[in-house]
Amino acid sequence: MAYTPPTWPVSVKGVALDAHGRVLLLKNEREEWELPGGRLEPTDLSPEETVVREVSEESGWVVKAGPLLDVWIYQPLPETNPDRRVVIVTYGCTVLTPDTAPVLSHEHKQIGLFTAGEVSALRMPDGYKQSIATWYQTQE
Repeated sequence: MAYTPPTWPVSVKGVALDAHGRVLLLKNEREEWELPGGRLEPTDLSPEETVVREVSEESGWVVKAGPLLDVWIYQPLPETNPDRRVVIVTYGCTVLTPDTAPVLSHEHKQIGLFTAGEVSALRMPDGYKQSIATWYQTQE
């Protein structure tokens, strides 16, 4: 029998800071905070273009995708679907409209801006926390 490697969806996410250095986060249907972004689709030209589009759609912010920060595997609800995985690719983003208040889209339950110190206490996957910390380190 031939080996068939797993195929997992890829989600690109952006770490974006406002003019006060707070990171933009969105609350999803699992009551977890997450970075703005979305699934990489076959019609997308690049992951960077995808993250720029998704951040705009989900917050109204205009961003420029910067450096690749991290790639990690997320396993949502392992107790109900142990084989489900999502590859998360995160980019640091420069906000071109940092003084504009973000606007909540229909895709999420809540939008928030958080300082670096507040992120560790939030309910969110550790991979997002690591990506956020990495971006803050590059901003110093």
